[in-house]
Amino acid sequence: MTQKSQLGQFGEDLACEYLVKKGYKIIDRNVWQKWGELDIVAKSADKTLVFVEVKTLRQSSGQAPEESLQPEDQLTKAKLKKLQRTASLYAGHYQEKIKDSRGWRIDLVAISIKPGGFDVRHYKNIT
Repeated sequence: MTQKSQLGQFGEDLACEYLVKKGYKIIDRNVWQKWGELDIVAKSADKTLVFVEVKTLRQSSGQAPEESLQPEDQLTKAKLKKLQRTASLYAGHYQEKIKDSRGWRIDLVAISIKPGGFDVRHYKNIT
């Protein structure tokens, strides 16, 4: 496993812990289909099906946060469009997982790993 994939796995583990503490139920992780990948599939406390994209970045020590690249910067328009398509196809294929009155949404969990700790930022319904 490469350092990049280890960091990504660590970030997804942190995101799952964060989401569970917020009342989410994790349904699936790392769903690979021919049309794309979903990091986390979960149900929110209100039973909405949520597709969670996780972006993790190790921050350099000594750099102010506003001077460095943020994990949110890694979600480009092209990646978001592919994520929307992948989530839509998954939702269409697994309609039994969707509560009609709630539907589904895409969230972003951005994790900054810093010396001595980490920050988790959760953006709901990013599309």
